[in-house]
Amino acid sequence: MNIDRYRLGSDSKLKLKAFDPEDTGGFKGKDDIQNEYNGLLERLEEQQDRLFASQSHGVLVIFQGMDCSGKDGVIKKVFRGINPSGFRAYSFKKPTEEEARHDFLWRAHRSVPARGYMTAFNRSYYEETLITRVHGSIGDKEARRRLKSIRHFEEMLYSQNIVVMKFFLHISPEFQLQKIRERMETPEKLWKFDPSDLEERNHWKAYTAAYEDAINRTATNQCPWQIIPSNNRWYRNYLVLRLIVEELEKLNLHYPTPELSVSLNLDDLAQNGTKKGEAATT
Repeated sequence: MNIDRYRLGSDSKLKLKAFDPEDTGGFKGKDDIQNEYNGLLERLEEQQDRLFASQSHGVLVIFQGMDCSGKDGVIKKVFRGINPSGFRAYSFKKPTEEEARHDFLWRAHRSVPARGYMTAFNRSYYEETLITRVHGSIGDKEARRRLKSIRHFEEMLYSQNIVVMKFFLHISPEFQLQKIRERMETPEKLWKFDPSDLEERNHWKAYTAAYEDAINRTATNQCPWQIIPSNNRWYRNYLVLRLIVEELEKLNLHYPTPELSVSLNLDDLAQNGTKKGEAATT
């Protein structure tokens, strides 16, 4: 399966209608990819361990998408087996009073991973060019100025060995409505329901146009966008996991070699330990 077809780099001209949210890459169901998926989880665990040990790169994974596209779910599924000491997840809601007094990138920049760490953003600084644009808080001119700043920001991160991976979780309006109904009808999911989700559905076309413009203006070969068909959760999880693993493996991460002033002889260490134990008992 050629997964490059989901990738958008420099000079992309995205039209979301060209991507089928029902796409499963030719697989018939979850069983078709389960063994590979399990292997990918193991490879991710190994690569994250190498990342944490080497401290040569940081990895920022951004998830954007319409309400109910599964941003929380994909983070939970994909990163479930890695070392939590080297991983952080941030969910970006409405800016606080303090955050709103700073530039729009300030709160996100504070949460960018250091080298050695991996961070997932559930929504991100892109929201400041999406919801603000759709609801008229900013105009097209300001939105494009912000998108230019974002492009420069991501170029700067890349120059500092911070890998930026950007995923748009693509769902259909019909699928979103199905998920909203499930939230309303299932007691353990009702807490996820927000009446504003129904209002936001009225702006579907405006959000689509805003996303297309944002992706087209910020997709580069160094920091590309990946358009992930997400009506089928199992395929969404598989595709995101595979793309992350393959990107990490391209970094050719290595465990560092300790710098020791003397060579260690394990036999001598064992013998010295035995002598100390004998001395302690006399």
